[in-house]
Amino acid sequence: MAYVINDDCIACGACMAECPVDAISEGDIYSIDADACIDCGACAAACPVDAPNPA
Repeated sequence: MAYVINDDCIACGACMAECPVDAISEGDIYSIDADACIDCGACAAACPVDAPNPA
């Protein structure tokens, strides 16, 4: 199960820097490529607003 980023995202980039498989893309709200995500949770641990969550 991949992680998804909810509307609480503030586009700070903290999650993107922590993703070991580069599955996160920039935008007004960042997004996670479900096919590339390995469900490690590194993005969730790095996020200051708890935007990434398991799908």
